Amino acid sequence: MTGRRERRKLATRTAVREAALRLALRHGVENVTVEQIAAEADIALRTFFNYFPGKEEALVAAAAAGAEALIAEFRARPATESVLGALREAVLAVADRGDATGRDYVRALQLVRRSPSLVPHQLAVLAAQERALAEAVAERVGPGTAGGIYPALCAATALTALRVVMDRWLERATDPEQPPPVDVLREDVDQAIAVLAGGLDRP
Repeated sequence: MTGRRERRKLATRTAVREAALRLALRHGVENVTVEQIAAEADIALRTFFNYFPGKEEALVAAAAAGAEALIAEFRARPATESVLGALREAVLAVADRGDATGRDYVRALQLVRRSPSLVPHQLAVLAAQERALAEAVAERVGPGTAGGIYPALCAATALTALRVVMDRWLERATDPEQPPPVDVLREDVDQAIAVLAGGLDRP
């Protein structure tokens, strides 16, 4: 059970990244300052820096929320499920809940994709997500695997596959303000997991 202090910190972090996204969508990434974000989130400037070193990290955090929810959901899956089975169920649970398919999350992804200044910060976040998922995979498959190649390779491959799926899904949007149907995403997730389970080698 998450304590009150942790819940409050999580709520503040969420408020900051949502404020950063609102302002960047309204004014453009380059025209937003950390002072404006702090004011929008109704926090002190010093508090902002307790959560993020700069506006870029706050903006990328908005686009990273889906992966964070995925890793948490993956950790919560029953130990009897295989790695890829647990990943599939985690992805679909996050998608159904709206963490990775909601309007704000999709807008954050689209903002990052069209903002070159955010790319280095996104790469740093992706690397951290891979490490977190690799740790979760190592815990699932048991002792003696943490130092092996499987957890890291599995995490990197799975997250790359999911990024490909998300990119394909976003490209199908007919309205930039509205996400595509979730059913389309579910079909591509199933296909991607099946490809990974079958192996990438082809004659």
